[in-house]
Amino acid sequence: MMAHSSEIKASEQDTQPILPGATLGILGSGQLGRMFAQAASQLGYYVHVFSPEADSPTGQVAHRETIADYDDTRAVAKFSKSVEVVTLEFENISAAATETIARDAPVRPSGQVLHVAQDRLREKRFLQAAGIPVTPFAEITSSEALTSAVEEIGVPAVLKTAAWGYDGKGQAKIATATDAPQAWQSLDCQPAIYEGWVEYEQELSVLVARSTVGEVAVYGPIANQHANHILDLSVYPAPDLSAIAKEAGDIGRAMVEQLDVVGIICIEFFLTADGRLLVNEIAPRPHNSGHLTIEACRTSQFEQQVRAICGLPLGETTALRPAAMVNLLGDLWQTGEPRWQAALADPLVHLHLYGKREARPGRKMGHLTVLADTAEEAVQRAYRARERLTSER
Repeated sequence: MMAHSSEIKASEQDTQPILPGATLGILGSGQLGRMFAQAASQLGYYVHVFSPEADSPTGQVAHRETIADYDDTRAVAKFSKSVEVVTLEFENISAAATETIARDAPVRPSGQVLHVAQDRLREKRFLQAAGIPVTPFAEITSSEALTSAVEEIGVPAVLKTAAWGYDGKGQAKIATATDAPQAWQSLDCQPAIYEGWVEYEQELSVLVARSTVGEVAVYGPIANQHANHILDLSVYPAPDLSAIAKEAGDIGRAMVEQLDVVGIICIEFFLTADGRLLVNEIAPRPHNSGHLTIEACRTSQFEQQVRAICGLPLGETTALRPAAMVNLLGDLWQTGEPRWQAALADPLVHLHLYGKREARPGRKMGHLTVLADTAEEAVQRAYRARERLTSER
């Protein structure tokens, strides 16, 4: 179940609150930034977004936007002088950008947290050093290293690029030892990480927020199902996960303390058949699986992100009712505009669209959230509502 900790820990960084009326900066302009901007506006803040994309989901609702490349240090420096704090909605930001911003405004989570999270090998090594259980892994920088990893860790396995991967991109499954060379070729022989295959019972996530004074709030565990490596369904609370809720939350708390996170992070886990929790990935930002917190919890992940980076007291994370969220991918638009009125005929359905102009297969265009008396009912109604979007055409 969700937990909330009010233990306050002094931090070396500036803990002076940033109060409503200030301008908050955000790097990245997708749907996570859009929902952050909406939450910030509700609390009385202004939002300035920086990204290379015009007419972006965040830019459509932010108070100000700068359209420039993340490596444009002059534009980044100008942006940093216009805001009082900067946060992330996207990991693939250069160290140069965060270092430039940090001269004028705090970056929360910090560039160091970003440095760990944006490279799978650094991430795994951090987790291993912290005593947090992870899948067996090896660094791959040569064909000889790949051969050794196959021999030591075995097959099946997954080969992943060390950097710049998400939603299953930059990955190749290796079923037999003879598949390994071709798998590495398919990743253009980039530096990679070889991970042993995990037979898991459930994928789950935990969101952990930490403020400038060390207050911690935990959401989760949230049960997740993926389709084609993209999140399809999230459910909270998930009755089957109650037995490992405390352990998952404790791991989350340990991670934000050791990384000195200010902001919110998501930790994705595998739950194995014998009840072990293995950390798969971390993301130093809100997460797709946490979208249901907008309706399901007293404080959404996005409001919590605002509170954490501004040094405000964190909000209560209690779940109000069981909830299920389903993603809406661009595939739904392939035969015409979805039938929104059909989905919304169920009065328990909440629709969120992200303002993306082009609907491409696999592209996240929005989501539906349903709150019901039980998790099972919420799941069924969410699936039915999505099915009605494309029925009777």
